[in-house]
Amino acid sequence: MPQQPSPPLSTRIKRAALWLDAWLNSFLFQSGRGLSSAYEFYSEKMKCLRFRGPLRVVLDLTSEATTLGAVGAVVMLALALPAFRETEDDWLKTQDLAVTFLDRYGQEVGRRGLNLDDSYKLEDFPDYMIKAALATEDRRFYEHWGIDPIGTFRALLVNAQGGGVVQGGSSITQQLAKNLFLTNERSLERKIKEAFLAIWLEFHLTKDEILKLYLDRAYMGGGAHGIVAAAEYYFGKPAKDLTLAESAMMAGLFKAPTKYAPHVNLPAARARANEVLRNMVEAGFLTEGQIQTARRNPATPVNRERETTPDFYLDWAYQQVQALAAQKKFGNERVLTVKTPLDTALQRHTEEVLENQLRQHGRQYKAGQGAIVVMDVDGAVRTIVGGRDYGQSQFNRATNGLRQPGSSFKPFVYAAALTTNPKLNPNSRVVDAPICLGNWCPQNYGRSFSGAMPLSSALARSINSIPVRMSLEIGKGNAKAGRAIIIDTAKRMGLTHALANEAPLPIGAAEVTVIDMASGYAVLANGGKQATPYAAWEVRNSSGEVIYRHDRDAPPKQVLEPRVVNDMNFMLNKVVTEGTGRRAAIEGVPVAGKTGTTNGYKDAWFVGYTGNLVASVWYGNDDSKPMNNMTGGTLPAQTWQEVMNFAHQNLEIRPIPGVDSGAFARVATSSRPAADQAQNAASQAFLAGTLSRKSYEALGNIGSLFQSAERTISTVKESTVPRVTGSVEASRQVAMP
Repeated sequence: MPQQPSPPLSTRIKRAALWLDAWLNSFLFQSGRGLSSAYEFYSEKMKCLRFRGPLRVVLDLTSEATTLGAVGAVVMLALALPAFRETEDDWLKTQDLAVTFLDRYGQEVGRRGLNLDDSYKLEDFPDYMIKAALATEDRRFYEHWGIDPIGTFRALLVNAQGGGVVQGGSSITQQLAKNLFLTNERSLERKIKEAFLAIWLEFHLTKDEILKLYLDRAYMGGGAHGIVAAAEYYFGKPAKDLTLAESAMMAGLFKAPTKYAPHVNLPAARARANEVLRNMVEAGFLTEGQIQTARRNPATPVNRERETTPDFYLDWAYQQVQALAAQKKFGNERVLTVKTPLDTALQRHTEEVLENQLRQHGRQYKAGQGAIVVMDVDGAVRTIVGGRDYGQSQFNRATNGLRQPGSSFKPFVYAAALTTNPKLNPNSRVVDAPICLGNWCPQNYGRSFSGAMPLSSALARSINSIPVRMSLEIGKGNAKAGRAIIIDTAKRMGLTHALANEAPLPIGAAEVTVIDMASGYAVLANGGKQATPYAAWEVRNSSGEVIYRHDRDAPPKQVLEPRVVNDMNFMLNKVVTEGTGRRAAIEGVPVAGKTGTTNGYKDAWFVGYTGNLVASVWYGNDDSKPMNNMTGGTLPAQTWQEVMNFAHQNLEIRPIPGVDSGAFARVATSSRPAADQAQNAASQAFLAGTLSRKSYEALGNIGSLFQSAERTISTVKESTVPRVTGSVEASRQVAMP
């Protein structure tokens, strides 16, 4: 039989396609029937589980609760994870620092941190102290699980009735969680973390351990943390010897240590102590009769005069030590003795100068606050005055206050220009003419322009158009790129806060701190090396061993070329000898610096330096209200001169790099013999170790009396205080925050 010929390829493909189509149809049909049968079977079986009436309601609610609970658990876990990450480190010792501070002469000037006496147990505290703390802060402490819903509801009710925050709702455990892990930031995120951490603490510690930690770590004002340290500070006695009246006053500090500190406001502290006594009666811890003696004989703290404690300096120094500890610079050591560059005589004098200037001229200029920092050219901070009265406000305007620097920012612009253009020098000709960046057109005061002039004259006269032109030239026609280079230069020189890259930046529209400005100018004073402000010259552990030295463990870096430094110093010296800073001149001492005044006279600055020291002075108002025509060349320059003139007494004058100072190589002497000789004698004798601290302070007080006498005589001679005037060098176009 003959073999059939093979069908063509196209026919075979068609047949295969038909077979595949038939198979898919059959498969889908059979699968559909199977699923339908399975669903019918499932439905029949589920009918057996169908409920009606109340039972169905219960089951539906249970189902919804399970679903919502699962979602809530996921959300709670997401919220808890950031809080629990705070416990990853050695959380129990994160703040266990006990620091004793010495001044530059080795004399103790104050303490900060905790009193780490592990031998002091909870049972060693007087029963009055424990009951006062519980009655005031957390009456249900031993009953709740870290968060007290009843106490929180009660606090909300009391606050609603009182129309404000009358009673706090946080438990002691929550407050301890905040002290150990968090900051005082008022935010929902912080409160959520605080709640989770409180529960975490309750699972890891006993109630007594939590209470002991709280009593050891709560800030009690005056730089004292914990009951043990505060009892010594306020009453000069061990915590175990506190009376009922003293315990009530101490417990009153938990709520607001700044407001109720007895060395700041004794009447307020006693009124608060009466509230604590009433709380103890309401809580059932004491009877009305038991508290009558304490009410009739309120606690009296030991005398703590503010003038003898450089609190602004010590607060900042403690933060510096904490930062070094976080960097593991001290290993596991927690009890430290820190020798600082603090000059106690200069600190006292600087505080007096600021207060006297504001007392005499504050009303005239409508200025309410000021801040001053004095440091060595390597960044060693000698003096910090963060405001006119630490007792009234502990906010440190010198280290934490962000203000616009006005024209005192211009040296950073000029330094960036000299760095990027090696051909530029103080004699280079620049043109003061109108310029606009978009819709913004800076103006000089008086709305006039002076044409061509040397670069040194532009800085001395604080011309505004020149630094704006420089930003264009630095960026090769791109102003934003130029400002980025200026920001980088300012950061390398010492400014630590964010600087907005906006058009008015070159004429001082950024925000800076007083201490950062001093640090930036110190780079020019020391030849171009970074001068990060520091307070720890030397650190010893509890055994007296040196565990840290700044000169050994923090070597400086070169951040500006010597050529740039020399040219900048030459020009900034002209600011004092020929420009807006004439009032800062010190007889016989070469001075360089820059004035600064912001739009609307809200801030007035003078930042300057010699070959020995750098100082930054700011005046303004906390609420940023405009002052009455105060410029950087008036009160700030005068204040700078008075502070630095005192600071340079009996110093071997060092030259400023780039400034001809051959005639100044001498020891500066006082221009006010009566007052200053007494201060100088005290400083020199104390430095030599021939006087005790009390003798040193006594001689310093004699000097202060001489100064007061001189001021009184001067006031009698002058029937009116002459008005200090000067031109505003800053642009009226600077954008304010």
